Amino acid sequence: MSSRRKFLREIGTTALLTSAGAWRAFGYEQKAEERTLLAEKKFSSNDKIRIAVIGLGIMGHNDLRTALKVPGVELAGLCDLYDGRLVRGKELYGNDIFTTRDYREILNRKDIDAVIIATSDNWHARVTTEALKKGKAVYCEKPMVHKLSEGLGVVNTQQQTRKVMQVGSQRVSSVGFAKAKELYKSGEIGQLNCIEASFDRQSAIGAWEYTMPTDGSPATVDWDRYIAGMPKMPYDPKKFFWWRNYKDFGTGVAGDLFVHLVSGIHFITGSLGPTKIFSAGQLSYWKDGRDVPDIMTAIMDYPATKENPAFQVMLRVNFISGNGDRGVTKFIGSEGTMDMRGNGFTINHSLMPKAPGIGGWDSLETYPKAMQDQLLQDYNKKYSKDDQKEPSKPAINYKEADGYDEHLDHFTNFFEGIRSGAPIVEDAVFGFRAAAPCLACNDSYFQKKIIYWNPATMTVMK
Repeated sequence: MSSRRKFLREIGTTALLTSAGAWRAFGYEQKAEERTLLAEKKFSSNDKIRIAVIGLGIMGHNDLRTALKVPGVELAGLCDLYDGRLVRGKELYGNDIFTTRDYREILNRKDIDAVIIATSDNWHARVTTEALKKGKAVYCEKPMVHKLSEGLGVVNTQQQTRKVMQVGSQRVSSVGFAKAKELYKSGEIGQLNCIEASFDRQSAIGAWEYTMPTDGSPATVDWDRYIAGMPKMPYDPKKFFWWRNYKDFGTGVAGDLFVHLVSGIHFITGSLGPTKIFSAGQLSYWKDGRDVPDIMTAIMDYPATKENPAFQVMLRVNFISGNGDRGVTKFIGSEGTMDMRGNGFTINHSLMPKAPGIGGWDSLETYPKAMQDQLLQDYNKKYSKDDQKEPSKPAINYKEADGYDEHLDHFTNFFEGIRSGAPIVEDAVFGFRAAAPCLACNDSYFQKKIIYWNPATMTVMK
């Protein structure tokens, strides 16, 4: 208890929400306390959760490192189709760690409770479905599926098996998003009418031209397993190590980055999804063999519901941005905007006076003088000076505490769901509803048409 109190004192003043005064970020304190208590808890061998990673690339590596920070979690196995990553796994976690190229060997092990699926997108649905049926809890990287047609199958399997599933858009577990949702729901920006969201990048690495290993070849890569179920094609290191650039294996900027934006929008607004989706784009700069665009813009129409008015979402990704790397989501309402970027957000208000105004753009000057005088007299009689003034309201600035890690909170939520049945932040239904509009953007782009979507039934409308 003494260590917990000391820890809370240390973090208690680091995250502030400022308006007329300063408030503590209670969401951060609560999660910090939960993590501290969890860290102090002693886990028996029966309480420990043993995990395996299927796909030990960039996200698989980062996911594993974060997952092992959660107390009571142990690594039991690693799977990847490139031998070099399995070698690296043993370097990091010990020579005794079980490794394999075949994910089915992971799923068949009785000593593994949960799997992290961080494969190329085209394997997400297949491995997730089989893992759930084998009784494993699943943490699947976003997008949850590769194609719209795969989504309901994963949702139904999760609901039938009742195994815990978390989708990996970790920002939705952040205290910043929780605070943004609270302020949005309180009406801080008035009636929402549109959202503008973007991700810009300005580097070869940001555009998915990752550093290739020096020994990549059919001898070190299980290429036949990688393309299982697809037409035969010769080994291509780009399609394996740069898979995000190819629609047969990845989902392009829409599935990789739009889905983060849409996940946040759905979390904050509580929306189920849009009904009308259109996208356009082009391959502007990175002409390296990829067959997906490096610039894409999408427009999505969200219907009115009990929780929200109808609003429009505009999304953009630019992989050759003169602005450098940045991501912004701006909620635009009738009384202000909420500008989210990095580890915080700012709310600026713009309030209209009660009086509608008179004579805008010199329109009054076009009327006869006697009419002008009468209109002004009637206006001033109807509206007081206070009614005619534009109200003001102080801005709100929120920043998460230094060192705060939403990725850790996302995994903590996943493992607590396994242990105690705690509600999952991004379950299969949420994950598919976030991924579907983004996958529909790809369909819109390649098919050159508007996609109509039913967010309630999660089906394409004909």
